[in-house]
Amino acid sequence: MNLTMARADDVVLIFGGPSSERKVSVASAQHVASILPKARCWFWAPAGEVYEVKREVLLKHERAFERELSPTTAPTWTGMQAALADIGKSAVFLALHGVGGEDGRIQAWLEAQEVLFTGSSAAASRAAFDKTVAKRIVSKAGVRVAKADVLSGRNTAHSEAAIRGMWERYGRIVVKPVADGSSHGLCVVDDESSFRRAVDQVSAMPEQTWLLEEFITGREITVGVIDAEQGLVALPASEVILDRGRRFDYEGKYLGRGTKEVTPADLDDRTREAVCEVAKSAHASIGCRGYSRIDMIVDARGPVFLEINNLPGLTKSSFIPQQLAAAGIPMADFVTRQLELAKHRYDEPAKRRKPGLSRASRSRHAED
Repeated sequence: MNLTMARADDVVLIFGGPSSERKVSVASAQHVASILPKARCWFWAPAGEVYEVKREVLLKHERAFERELSPTTAPTWTGMQAALADIGKSAVFLALHGVGGEDGRIQAWLEAQEVLFTGSSAAASRAAFDKTVAKRIVSKAGVRVAKADVLSGRNTAHSEAAIRGMWERYGRIVVKPVADGSSHGLCVVDDESSFRRAVDQVSAMPEQTWLLEEFITGREITVGVIDAEQGLVALPASEVILDRGRRFDYEGKYLGRGTKEVTPADLDDRTREAVCEVAKSAHASIGCRGYSRIDMIVDARGPVFLEINNLPGLTKSSFIPQQLAAAGIPMADFVTRQLELAKHRYDEPAKRRKPGLSRASRSRHAED
């Protein structure tokens, strides 16, 4: 069992992956690699092969949010599981996002070999990545969630009826994939043309499961949570302010088009405390480890949980680095802390917990 803390030159940084968030992952890896000068850099290509790339190649890659990283050498391994068989005693820093990296798949592979790694366990990652499961767990913990339903795109007539029924019931709804990130596929339905776009999008991806969610008007707030030595800590909240007619899609998040991010958010003391408690409750009830980021809407009644990101972006412009800076926590200290938590991942296995257990059974450092 790999229980010895990895040295600075005994860390493997894994990034890329098969998901729609691959470019964001590369940008996250660039930021982390700038802090870990001796880390080995493994790029997981979309077709599945794995390349060990030189750190300077990763750091010199320009416009990571817009351009694919395309190694010019032959792949080092045919697939990720073959690569992990050669991991040795190295610890893994996961700079992955989305399908394959955030949904529990790679975490399960790492756990099977008892490899040290950063972030949440496979079970917690699966729960967090599935928006319906996450909402159910968080709701049971006493957190307010938006009213929602799910549908498959396999039957166009059924999808059309479900979307129209929900839209007529609430006046405005959000249609988004149950398991995806970076606002890929998100559609706000508030008129006939947006309704038709949503139906067409759902029908075009019949393998996908979709979440239909009540649109709640309010302030868009996101709060990072970290496992600090003293326990769970909610970082200073960020607010997303959209230009009229815009939504917080990929271009808004990563290219700065039509959005403004304010960190720390201008909140009164009562609201600040409320959003921090929602964030910590979501992190703890789902069983996340290390760090997470919780998105919510704050309306006149208070915060409403939307979703949790169990491996949120770590790019220089991402919310977690913004919030760490606002809290006076150096990014290097954050990275060191994540590797320190990885050291203890397999300590006291009897105390690991499953997502959704009662508050009495929760432990701030338990995983699953």
